[in-house]
Amino acid sequence: MPAQAASPENMMPLRHQAEELLLVGIPPKAKIATTGWEALATLHRMATDPEGASATVKLLHELQVHQVELDLQHEQLEQGRDELTHALNRYVERFDFAPVGYFAVDWDGKIIEGNLAGADLFGVEQAALSGRRIDSLVTSQSRLALLAMLKRLSNGGSRETCEAQIDSGGNVSRLFQVVATVSPTDRSLMMVFVETTDHRTLDPRT
Repeated sequence: MPAQAASPENMMPLRHQAEELLLVGIPPKAKIATTGWEALATLHRMATDPEGASATVKLLHELQVHQVELDLQHEQLEQGRDELTHALNRYVERFDFAPVGYFAVDWDGKIIEGNLAGADLFGVEQAALSGRRIDSLVTSQSRLALLAMLKRLSNGGSRETCEAQIDSGGNVSRLFQVVATVSPTDRSLMMVFVETTDHRTLDPRT
């Protein structure tokens, strides 16, 4: 899971880690803190002054702990960034390179995005899918079935199916089983086109 953002609840464990690192003699390691580290060394020399030794040593310790806390927070942010990048790459792999046509569709039937197989299915560029109505990409005789499925979902259905034909040229259509589900956020529909083995001759009147 991604690293948690810094919060008052997460700061104390970082402080404890920082103090433990300082106890074993590990100084801050961030390169940008060189000047600050030199200032800490100056404070350390000031600590030898009997008049301000106690306050200076306390301030020195607090600055050292704070610097190590910053180092630890930086490491957490780097880890979180790596995990987010990995999750994004995994999403791209599973969505874009799925072996079936896969679409995110809004409640009005407009395509939000489609994968590579979906673009190939309809013979268009992937970028050209966004904004097009999903029912405009099937044969006229299949549009009513697709629109009826969308209506059932908008009326409370969570998973619906229908058949749809896609013109493959040469007066022949390819038949697909369309499966649609409501996304977990309820903001869109996830739709998959799975081809069947049935191929039909298109009626020239449609």
